[in-house]
Amino acid sequence: MAPNSLNNARRSQIESLSNPLVKRMRLLREKRHRRAEGLFLAEGLRIATEAREAGILPLWLFLGPEGAAHPLAQALIDATLAGDGEVIDTTPAILSKLSGKDNPQAIVAIYAEPKTALADIDRGTAPIWLVAERLRDPGNLGTMLRTGDAVGAGGLILLDESTDPYAVEAVRASMGAIFTQALVQARWDEFLPWLRSGPGKLVATWLGDDTQDYQAVRYAAPTFILIGNESQGMPEAYAAAADVRVKMPMMGKADSLNAAVAAAVMAYEVLNQRRK
Repeated sequence: MAPNSLNNARRSQIESLSNPLVKRMRLLREKRHRRAEGLFLAEGLRIATEAREAGILPLWLFLGPEGAAHPLAQALIDATLAGDGEVIDTTPAILSKLSGKDNPQAIVAIYAEPKTALADIDRGTAPIWLVAERLRDPGNLGTMLRTGDAVGAGGLILLDESTDPYAVEAVRASMGAIFTQALVQARWDEFLPWLRSGPGKLVATWLGDDTQDYQAVRYAAPTFILIGNESQGMPEAYAAAADVRVKMPMMGKADSLNAAVAAAVMAYEVLNQRRK
C-alpha cells in the first residue's frame, strides 16, 4: 500500500456521540481512567503545536471544522499521521463531550503519559528545578510549569500527594509547558536521598525563625526551590532538611504568597543572579 493510502487509513470521521472511541476518550477526564490508560487529554491548537515543536505527537487528534481549517493545523495533521497517530474529523458536540466544556477548543489531542522517574533526571541540564510539596491546585501546578519554562528550569518535581499533573485543568493552565518541562512524581523519602546523591542545593520557602531574606542568599546551580502546600506550608522536617530557608518580605496584612507566585518570585531571583 502506498504511504498516502496508509495516511488516509489513519484519518477518519466520527459524528456519533455513542462512538466507542469517543466514549473511551471522554473518560480521560477522570484520574483513574487516565492512570489505567496511561493517556491524557490536551485542548487547543496552541498547546498541541507546543507539543509538536517539542517533538511530542498525539496518538489521536480530534479536529472540529474550525481546527482543521486553521493555517497551523496542517503541520500538526501531517506530523500526527507521520508519527503513526490517528486524525479524526469530528463535530463541536463531540469536542465538548471530550473536554467537558460547553464552548470547547477546536482541537483535542490525546497523548501518552510520560513516565519520568528521579533517576531519569540529569540535574546538570538546568540551573533551576522547582519542587512542590503536596500541591493541590491544578491551576498552581500549570502556572509553575509555565514559570519553569520561562526561566529555563529543568522541570517540576511533585512530592507526596500532589494533584494530578495530567488533569485537564492542569494541562490547560500549563499552556504547553507540560511538554517542555520534565515532570516527576515522587515521595519525600525518595527525593531527599536522590538529591543528596549529586550536586544541588535545596532552598525552602519557610516562614519560621531560621530564615534569610531571599535576596540575601547567593544561589549556586543547580538550585532546587522547594514550595510547600498552599494552605499548610511544608512540614518542619522538610524545611529543616533544606540547605537554606528563605522568605520574601510581606508588607501588607497577608502572611504568605500564593504557591505559584512564590515559586515565580524565587525562580526569577535565581535567574537574575545568574544573569548578573
